[in-house]
Formats: sequence, C-alpha cells, structure tokens
Amino acid sequence: MRSAAANIRNFDFLLVDGYNIIHDWELLTNLAEISLEFARDKLIAMVANYQGFKDIDIIIVFDAHKIRHGHENVIKYGNVTTVYTQEFETADAYIERTIQDLTNKARPYRVAVATSDHIEQVIIMAKGAIRLSAADFLTEIEATEAEIRRKIAAARPVKNNQLLDNLDPTMATWLETARLKKEL
Repeated sequence: MRSAAANIRNFDFLLVDGYNIIHDWELLTNLAEISLEFARDKLIAMVANYQGFKDIDIIIVFDAHKIRHGHENVIKYGNVTTVYTQEFETADAYIERTIQDLTNKARPYRVAVATSDHIEQVIIMAKGAIRLSAADFLTEIEATEAEIRRKIAAARPVKNNQLLDNLDPTMATWLETARLKKEL
C-alpha cells in the first residue's frame, strides 16, 4: 500500500495544521520551547522550500481562537498562504470549512491535509480530502530537501575549491594575468 506522502503530487492543495505539526516534529517542538514565533517561522520556511520544489498550493493554518478580539489574518508567501484564524475559531474548523469550499466547486480541487489529530483525520477523509500524518509529512519534507541537495550537487561542476574556481570569469582572467606578469 502506498503512503499518503507518495500520493501528495496528486493534489492541488495541501492544508497544514500548523501547531499540530510544530508539536509533533522534534526540531520544531524544541524551537517552540524557546520561541513559538521561531517555530512558526521555521515551519513556514520549510514548507515554502517544499512548495517551491513541488509546486503545490499550500495553506498553513494556525489557531488564534484564544486571542481576544483576534481577526483572521492571511499572509501570502509565494504560493504558501499562512492563515491565523479569528477569535473562537480553531485551525480544525478553518481546515474543515476550506475543504468544503475547495471540494464543492464545479471542478473540485483535490485536497490533502497534514495533521496527526486522529479525530480531524476522520473528519477530513469524510469530507473528501486525504490525510497526511505529521510523520509522513516530515518524511516528505526531508525527502524533498534531499532531492533538492542532490540536484544542486549534480548541477555544480567538480572543482578543486581553489580561488580561481570560485571567481567569475572576468575576475579570474584578470587575476591570472596579474599573477603571470609577476612571475616574469
């Protein structure tokens, strides 16, 4: 049986339950102990890098339901949208409403949700989305980062890491000419 992570490219949208992922991934949990803002920023950066490579629209949802007089706040980073819910609205409620909106169109979108909240997983599957556990999503992120590193390494020519190897051609020519004149 193929994991949900293997099928992620078959979807138009990925919704991410932000705090659920932060509190599930060890790196982000450790950052959250220092600063929740650092953990959110790191998650957004990781997801943005992933999105740029996979070209999937992604919405990261953070609860703001405990913030008094909080209004929904939407911030766009390329094709990654970060949503802070309004007062009295949970990330789960926002995700469920968004799935309903995206799948009830004339041409319904294919939606996946990254969360390890078991009750939420049942609800999202009932609404027609596929679940992606936090662990599966981390595996997908790490595999994508490794693939990006491999592609960069393959595109980079082999060098001896000498000064001339790292200069632009004009500067390298100028420096080599100056060196040869000095030796004469």
